Amino acid sequence: MSKTHNTDVLIIGAGPAGYTAAIYAARANLKPILVMGPQPGGQLMITTDVENYPGFENVIQGPWLMDQMQAQAKHVGVPCIFDIITDVDVTQRPFVCKSESGDTYIAKTIIICTGAQAKWLGLESEKHFRGFGVSACATCDGFFFKNKEVAVIGGGNSAVEEAMYLTHHASKVYLIHRRDQLKAEKILQDRLFKNPKIVPLWNRQVLAIEGEEMPTRVTHLQLADAKGAPAERIALDGVFVAIGHSPTTAIFQGKIDLDENGYILTNSRLETSMSGIFAAGDVQDHIYRQAVTAAGQGCMAALEVERFLSQ
Repeated sequence: MSKTHNTDVLIIGAGPAGYTAAIYAARANLKPILVMGPQPGGQLMITTDVENYPGFENVIQGPWLMDQMQAQAKHVGVPCIFDIITDVDVTQRPFVCKSESGDTYIAKTIIICTGAQAKWLGLESEKHFRGFGVSACATCDGFFFKNKEVAVIGGGNSAVEEAMYLTHHASKVYLIHRRDQLKAEKILQDRLFKNPKIVPLWNRQVLAIEGEEMPTRVTHLQLADAKGAPAERIALDGVFVAIGHSPTTAIFQGKIDLDENGYILTNSRLETSMSGIFAAGDVQDHIYRQAVTAAGQGCMAALEVERFLSQ
């Protein structure tokens, strides 16, 4: 039987931003409700070793960190509901949100923390080795490939930036692009071509990622030549897919302002174009995309909601 939930603040999404927003909102006695969405924990659920989240001397696991955030949110009294918001009526306050379960959520304010998903190549072998040599975040995982050979797949700004970053760790970085020229900005291309550690491979398409089991690790990359040359197989230790991200904003299209790539536009206080609706984390941040920055923005959004409701 469907239910109606009333709250001062509805938090949509359960990654670092959502959990942190929930914790701060609960401590402000706003009695938040967190609707967890289709992938509770966000992208950290597919991240194995995490070494750059403050407060932990030793390596931690991404899913474990998300479990701890959820436990902390529950400890301060936040209902963490396994449901998916399918529609948001922004025409009046309080906002009325419908969910996949049939429940209705009525909220004075909303914090959107639905995140963004990395675009993948769609290969079974890519999925198999994800987290074991295949990554979509050089900043997160580059450290694990010190003095090793890796490949970056893509041709835009993100791919070039990932390749440049990886040169601080890896001994060689292949930049693999399906065309014969990059889409990245000219200044980034100039820096890339001057870097002796980077080897561009043009007109290549990834056929498969090969590796070993126990321990699970990447060992080779199979490539096809778009111009008909024989397929090749190169030895390497890691593959970084950098073909873009997709923010999870479909239900907000036409309701709040988004940029040309679908990210939510916010001001410095994380307010969206609709008064009373805020956004935090990767759903509005296409630059940093880190767990720690998402958590910080979740804190900011909750504090801004408290200020907004006290006016």
